Amino acid sequence: MRLSPALSLAVIAFAACEPSAPARTFDGDAAFRAVETQVGFGPRIPGRPGHAAQAAWLDSLLLPLADTLIVQRWTHVTARGDSLPLVNFVARFNPMAGERLLFLAHWDTRPISDGPASRDSTAPVPGANDGASGVAVLLGVAAALHGRPPTVGVDLLFVDGEDYGEFADKDDVLLGSKYYAAHMPVGALPLYAVLFDMVGDRDLQIYQEGNSLTGAPEVVDLVWSVARKAGHGNVFIPAPRHTITDDHISLQARGIRAIDAVDFDYLYWHTPDDTPDKVSAQSLQAVGEVALALVANSER
Repeated sequence: MRLSPALSLAVIAFAACEPSAPARTFDGDAAFRAVETQVGFGPRIPGRPGHAAQAAWLDSLLLPLADTLIVQRWTHVTARGDSLPLVNFVARFNPMAGERLLFLAHWDTRPISDGPASRDSTAPVPGANDGASGVAVLLGVAAALHGRPPTVGVDLLFVDGEDYGEFADKDDVLLGSKYYAAHMPVGALPLYAVLFDMVGDRDLQIYQEGNSLTGAPEVVDLVWSVARKAGHGNVFIPAPRHTITDDHISLQARGIRAIDAVDFDYLYWHTPDDTPDKVSAQSLQAVGEVALALVANSER
């Protein structure tokens, strides 16, 4: 299917797949194991051992799966003068395709547990849901696309440094998405982008986020319509709720129609209790299936 700029994404119907093509499947159990592996590295705070271990792990997994793997490395100097070694991974499928989709998630974790329900504000966040769940979904999508290459272009972006500083100050947060927006691969902008953040909650309910509705309402309509047709209308709730600052804002500023798929009602947000027992394979399965349905929807 070819999308013109004037065509509303909200009314796109599912494109038919080739009858002989094997179906792409998402493995929620494998995604849950990926969550456990990430938490097992320890806090993925830039400059700490767990961060370096996960970076090496992501590189080793993505290199054989993607058609092209772009690794963006840079050093960010914080407002306090700290130097943070940061790295984004861009796993590209069908990199020569002119029409592309972009899915992203952050892979770092927050240095302090300053959420409203935190029992210890000095502890680092384990990041099972806030970080690891989105990464696990993207890894599952990568495996599925490797098994059956897409006819459209798909980029999977793993951004670093999203959760390091204070969001009120804005200087030391969303670092990876800001860097990507300033150093995008050569070519046209993606048709749209979907950020997956905190998508593993056992009681997963993803409402429509306010900045997404303002910046790319037609993409919100498309994603929630595809989710309903894929049988996950109970997870993707077609109603607005929270308005948050997240990595999609950096992409919107670059002119990309980007939205945030996030369950911001997660009780353990920015707490030491954001651990794998709060995450379910079933939730990861639902989100992964929606991501793959979005790819199928865009294929000619």
